[in-house]
Amino acid sequence: MIRLDPSSRIPVYQQIKEQITELIVMGVFPTESRLPSVRALATETGLNPNTVQKAYQELESEGIIYTVGGKGCFVGGRESAAAAIRQKAMDELAQALRQGRLAGLDRAIAQELLEQCYGGGEP
Repeated sequence: MIRLDPSSRIPVYQQIKEQITELIVMGVFPTESRLPSVRALATETGLNPNTVQKAYQELESEGIIYTVGGKGCFVGGRESAAAAIRQKAMDELAQALRQGRLAGLDRAIAQELLEQCYGGGEP
């Protein structure tokens, strides 16, 4: 279920966090469902449990999941997960626009690309 890319610049715990967030938004993990235990996910991915625990702690601090002592981690809701994905997309878009501007991309071309993406066409 969780696919890790060891050659990615993105830290492994961040990859786990992002993929769980996406799975929640897609409905694979419905609201109030129990997530795999830290130990089970660590075994499945071949990672140190501390790495998985860090991902879960960040998800919890963002309100995406919550922990019930002795029972495990549960999905808090799709809204929090969707908000996290929107924020990540906004950050990446802002970064891409800054890079485009530095590279000489003018506003008209950026707007045209935006219209193509939201108008159904692929840039």
